[in-house]
Amino acid sequence: MPFKKPSESAGRLAEMIKKAVDDCEITPSEYNEIMKIANEDKHIDAQEQQLLNQLQSMLANGTVKRVKG
Repeated sequence: MPFKKPSESAGRLAEMIKKAVDDCEITPSEYNEIMKIANEDKHIDAQEQQLLNQLQSMLANGTVKRVKG
């Protein structure tokens, strides 16, 4: 199976999620921007899905907290 290059949006998505993880918090506008980036090409590839799953897991376990922004 050939290696599939991640979409351009996957890199931007990773940056946004990394910022939320580094801050240990995410604002509604940051969350909305993450979802916008993930959906902009109308396809969530495997890398994007993994990043979104990681973010959801961290929100669920409290590693990243939702804050007002």
